[in-house]
Amino acid sequence: MRRGLLVALLAATALPVLAAPVQIKLWRHDTGDAEMASGRAAVERFNRSQQKWQVVVEAIPQGSYTESITAASLVGQLPCIIAMDQPTVPNFAWAGHVRALDALLPADAVAGLLEGGRGTYKGQLYSVGQFDVALALFSRRSQLDALGVRIATMEQPYTAAEFHDVLAKVKKSGRYRFPLDLNGRFKGEWYSYAFSPWLQSAGTDLIDRDGYVRVDGVLNSDAAVAVGRYYGRLFKDKLVERIPADDKAFEQGRSLFHYTGSWKAREYSAQYGDDLVVMPPPDFGHGPKIGAASWQWGITRSCRQPEGAAAFLAHLISPAEIAAASRDTGLVPVSAEGAALTDHYRPGGDWRIYFEFAKRYAVSRPASPAYPAMSSAFEKAMADIRSGKDATEAFDEAVEAMEHNISRNNGYGFAVRKTGSGS
Repeated sequence: MRRGLLVALLAATALPVLAAPVQIKLWRHDTGDAEMASGRAAVERFNRSQQKWQVVVEAIPQGSYTESITAASLVGQLPCIIAMDQPTVPNFAWAGHVRALDALLPADAVAGLLEGGRGTYKGQLYSVGQFDVALALFSRRSQLDALGVRIATMEQPYTAAEFHDVLAKVKKSGRYRFPLDLNGRFKGEWYSYAFSPWLQSAGTDLIDRDGYVRVDGVLNSDAAVAVGRYYGRLFKDKLVERIPADDKAFEQGRSLFHYTGSWKAREYSAQYGDDLVVMPPPDFGHGPKIGAASWQWGITRSCRQPEGAAAFLAHLISPAEIAAASRDTGLVPVSAEGAALTDHYRPGGDWRIYFEFAKRYAVSRPASPAYPAMSSAFEKAMADIRSGKDATEAFDEAVEAMEHNISRNNGYGFAVRKTGSGS
């Protein structure tokens, strides 16, 4: 009996011991309740799906998030995975905080992502995301019909000139003091997100993307100045309120058009139902354009388990997880496969048009570490134009500020041509 017990004990001790999963730390900033809950659910699904890795999330207040990352990077205490607003990704990559993902993620999974699902620097992938939003021109069918104004479509959007004429006609009707709402109370990134696509639609940009060092002749080109003057004329002709009292002009019936993001889709759909019209932004000559990309995920250079972090990112950009994030938050999924698994964004879905806009019109903001400085200079230029400054002067000042920033930082990793070098 004792001998049998001893054999059993020896056999038990010979069984393999299952190792505890390796922890992968992730930092994100606090966001809305739906987005936070969705993120927690995605992490739980990943942790349950395998035994090798365990993602552990730490949420940091949004106001101190960037400072926390900067401080942690200085002392080598960054976690494996960090959330980044996509336009800032090149800056994180240039500073050495995050690593390239091309060799870590499945190529077919990345290939299925829309423009708004990827963050790059110098041609390499540094971040991926699950969702985006889409800029659109909202209006009301009944009011447009009553005024004899055609509804713009993807096949036939308003030209910029036509849209100005429409606004003038609407104002002349006396029904709307300011026909168009441009989110005049918004600050910061709204300007670049909303209005640099107008430049791209006109065939120009914030910077020459072939090299990412030349701004002169691009932001102050004839095409850019024409866009700036178009923007200024909207206020001069009182088609847009220069300093709006609130953000409720469209929902309260004080404006007929609202140029804003698909974050308003649920609210406006509920309020106006079938009377709501969702149209492309105006075409300045090269087709409508909209900004691309929202918050995304990257893997830090200091991460000791990059394969585990990459496994989690691959999980996040799978069609099922992209669809789950969209269902939880209402945001636009960034893959066709993910969209097909949702009610709103699948072909024939009531919000499919936002996915089509993101697919057809989206342009990422310039993939340069200088982008924060670019955005700030462009915001100031547009604010000056709104206040009456001529676009030529405003954009010349922005060009000078941007090129000074790029020069001071030795091109941010891009080659700077030197005068007289013959290059």
